[in-house]
Amino acid sequence: MLLIPAIDLKDGHCVRLRQGEMDDATVFSEDPVAMARHWVELGARRLHLVDLNGAFAGKPKNEAVIKAIVAEVGDEIPVQLGGGIRDLDIIERYLDDGISYVIIGTAAVKNPGFLQDACTAFPGHIIVGLDAKEGKVATDGWSKMTGHDVIDLAQKYEDYGVESIVYTDIGRDGMLSGVNVDATVRLAQALRIPVIASGGIASIKDIDALCAVESEGVEAAITGRAIYEGTLDFAAAQARADELGD
Repeated sequence: MLLIPAIDLKDGHCVRLRQGEMDDATVFSEDPVAMARHWVELGARRLHLVDLNGAFAGKPKNEAVIKAIVAEVGDEIPVQLGGGIRDLDIIERYLDDGISYVIIGTAAVKNPGFLQDACTAFPGHIIVGLDAKEGKVATDGWSKMTGHDVIDLAQKYEDYGVESIVYTDIGRDGMLSGVNVDATVRLAQALRIPVIASGGIASIKDIDALCAVESEGVEAAITGRAIYEGTLDFAAAQARADELGD
């Protein structure tokens, strides 16, 4: 099981939100580039970046610091990025900058044709981020609930050729309340492509629970607040995941 540290970018800083609320942000670092280096030194094998301002604005807003992070660590490990990615030119620019995977969220739900075009133009580089609550998908930085069933949409995107699905239970994200393992497994069992779990990881118990279902197709987990607040020791957690995966 791959554990992926999250670096959420707001106004050039590394922050964490509670349940996606922009006005409920905790600043964990004024230097996201140093934070990226820190996680790599602790053994991270992939990084997860989110342009929070971009997600709300619908266009890139933290591109300078994203480029700086990729320049620092992008030769060593893959970097995936989401937030405000709404057109093919932006995807191309980010891939040219050295981003390995681009995560499309709201735009995938609102404009499936764009997602299909992106998968065709950039095969192997497109991940879809599905944020859901009680099985229904949310969009626009979680501010709008849709009637779409998360499994139905994910299966459609799999047919388009997406690389994997990042699944976030938005009732739990940033709350340190534990991962919704059951919902994550249900999604993974319905797909052939991998699922990356996100939202709610609080402690080593959550790592144990996710490793127990890795064989169902849950191949990675994104962790944020827990590793910043110290309820999860990242290096120890990745070592534990590696041990359980052997």
